[in-house]
Amino acid sequence: MIYTVQGLENDHPIRDMLLNLFPAELPERTELIPEGTDAIGVSVEPIGMETCIRVCCIRDGRQICTQKRAPRYDDPAQTKRAQTHALKLAIYDAAVPFLDHVPEWGALTGVRPAKFARGFMEKGYSPAQVAQLMTDTYHVSAARRALAIRSAGIALDCKNKLQPNDISIYIGIPFCPSRCSYCSFVSHAIEKAGKLMAAYLDTLCGEIVHTGEILRQAGLRIVSMYIGGGTPTTLSAEQLERLLSTVRGAFDLSAMEEFTVEAGRPDTITEEKLRVLRQYNVDRISINPQSMNDAVLVAIGRHHSAQQVLDTYEIARKISFHAINMDTIAGLDGDTPESFAHTIDMLISLNPENITVHTLAAKRGADRHDRTQNAEKQDTVRQMLDIASKKLTAAGYAPYYLYRQKFMAGGFENVGWCRLGYECKYNIYMMEELQTIVSLGAGGVTKLLGTDGQKIRRINNPKYPYEYNVSLEKINAGKQAILEWAAQIKQQT
Repeated sequence: MIYTVQGLENDHPIRDMLLNLFPAELPERTELIPEGTDAIGVSVEPIGMETCIRVCCIRDGRQICTQKRAPRYDDPAQTKRAQTHALKLAIYDAAVPFLDHVPEWGALTGVRPAKFARGFMEKGYSPAQVAQLMTDTYHVSAARRALAIRSAGIALDCKNKLQPNDISIYIGIPFCPSRCSYCSFVSHAIEKAGKLMAAYLDTLCGEIVHTGEILRQAGLRIVSMYIGGGTPTTLSAEQLERLLSTVRGAFDLSAMEEFTVEAGRPDTITEEKLRVLRQYNVDRISINPQSMNDAVLVAIGRHHSAQQVLDTYEIARKISFHAINMDTIAGLDGDTPESFAHTIDMLISLNPENITVHTLAAKRGADRHDRTQNAEKQDTVRQMLDIASKKLTAAGYAPYYLYRQKFMAGGFENVGWCRLGYECKYNIYMMEELQTIVSLGAGGVTKLLGTDGQKIRRINNPKYPYEYNVSLEKINAGKQAILEWAAQIKQQT
């Protein structure tokens, strides 16, 4: 989808909305639209105390134009928000008549729809008023706004219980036994990157020790910890013990409410490793089949069977973790609504405390063919998600957090479901940006949250293990910013 813009330099909101509406077409800005070409034209013009936004959408020889006005304020940030809001709605109104399927999330873009809903609830809106707003203004479907509002309510409860000096810790292990075909995370297959693991663990332990000292000086309280990846159980039992021993020695964990390790792939999980996790008070783990269909597992590059999932789950239950999460993905190649329903039935029969239903997302660098193929799965994925929702609800599970990604099949979402009282607080804190998350390891992004709950200062670690392994001094120096941030928080509270 090509587009032109007049009167606006930052066209990020335009690209966001075009990707939302035309996921198979990469937005491309141009100065001139060739005759007979499908395109969007955008004009932004300040008129008095308003900004006038005009949008024309041309497709298949037809043209639809819309106009919106946004108020201008003394505060530039407030003016920008109003303009962005009007701009996206104008594009939506001009483009939707050309679509075969109206997006389930309507004109809402971004990864955090529950945070959007919570923002209005914090201003005093009732859930019913938020639902009306999401319906009338943003055209969100009934099912999606219900997900957002329920998740927003849970997040609000969590936020009200947090103290100003509460933080969470994320530790990344960016290695897997093999790379799954759908994966877009920073992760490396050990057959190619295994030689980096020993040095990586050395560097990571060094960062943990230094960060622990920083957190003590800052007077911060750790309330949750999450070790993810990649696949953390790619590490051997001995390496896991070294990692967890370093964590226990470096951090004050006396206030911690939950400790999660994403054990992940069953082909990396052993009883010995699980016992190491329990020895160090890990109380939540994930065992992630993605599918209980062996043919689908082969197609996506998973080196385990459905039976291995069952065997691993039985071992984990014997070791008595407080909560077990199991992931699945709607939209995988070779999967059907019927086989996906079988996966959901199998997971429910195991009775885990959490089941997370993801939607397949095309990789960020995917070509047009892959994006088109992913976008064409909209009806199939909708069926799969409806199946999951009905079956999980009937089995006593409820949604508690959700997020979206770009290039998701059908423009849908990822949803965490749980039994009552088994919400993973870290997932809520992180996805809803309720508190500071200190991230360690390659690709880690520490987010220091301001007292206003909006301004976020980021500290980025090197993205890849080979960079991370030689950057400990620089990484540790970057963590000094935590002390400055903590001092400001104390002054403001």
